[in-house]
Amino acid sequence: MFAIVQTGGKQYKVSENDVISVEKLAANVGDKVNLEVLLVSDNGKVVAGNPVVKGAVCEAEVVSHGKGDKIVVFKYKPKKNERKKQGHRQPFTQLKILSIKK
Repeated sequence: MFAIVQTGGKQYKVSENDVISVEKLAANVGDKVNLEVLLVSDNGKVVAGNPVVKGAVCEAEVVSHGKGDKIVVFKYKPKKNERKKQGHRQPFTQLKILSIKK
């Protein structure tokens, strides 16, 4: 059984006991969160929502918070001696999928 869930403007294919990294959520470590279920597949039987599946719940537990790898943003204008260097680390939340119910 797997489901397509949506959080943070992105969609993820999840099964039970999967650990996924999503955009940072305002929840503490150990909290349980419910994710929007867009599609559920159970042994080839597919139920698609419009836009979400009514009655379907994907429960996940917050495992940890962190920051991703650093990326360097470098902007410059040629022949103008104009340079700007920035770094960025995107925050994320790791979730463990506990159950998918339809």
